[in-house]
Amino acid sequence: NPAYFTLLHNKAYTLRDPADSAFFTRDVLVVSGLMDGDTVSILVNHWPSRRGGEKRSLPKRILAAELGRHIVDSLLLRNADARILYMGDLNDDPVDPSVRKFLNTTGDKKLAVGRKLFNPMYDLYRKGIGTLAWRDSWNLFDQIILSPGLVTGHGGNLRYYGVRVFNPPYLQQREGNFAGYGLRTYVGDQYAGGFSDHFPVFVILVKEVK
Repeated sequence: NPAYFTLLHNKAYTLRDPADSAFFTRDVLVVSGLMDGDTVSILVNHWPSRRGGEKRSLPKRILAAELGRHIVDSLLLRNADARILYMGDLNDDPVDPSVRKFLNTTGDKKLAVGRKLFNPMYDLYRKGIGTLAWRDSWNLFDQIILSPGLVTGHGGNLRYYGVRVFNPPYLQQREGNFAGYGLRTYVGDQYAGGFSDHFPVFVILVKEVK
């Protein structure tokens, strides 16, 4: 929304696997701009899928996490209070090693200092809240992760207030074995008239009234 965000810079980073020259996946898009008075950097991701099995495909997502970590570190090196939002479909949950260890995240705001990022989706996942369902089990692959500056509010106006999974009834399958799941646009080659099998997520940022 141009009323709230002014683009300053954007760049795409390609993920490579030195051990697999045929590997190809989506780029990481980094967008920086002015959002309601603060300079904010947004990293948009879609990590490699779990095709072939979760464990077998995990090294690819670890590579994605390491690339993200490199980009985030470069931004924090310029400004320790940088406002950074790392977001996307990570194809892993907040507790998985790719997110927790290699991206270096925590679900505890008090521990989000220095290089450690705050993952507000952690508590939602622990409560059983997810963004997509598979065989009656919920995953929370769609995440928004924040830099310490957005948690504390230091060095700017905006700070973190809350997080939500947006799952109103009109986004849900209403009947059958998959009631409550995200309502797809297509199921196979049949048009279902929905939106996605993933629910959207969002964070709430606030600023002090002066």
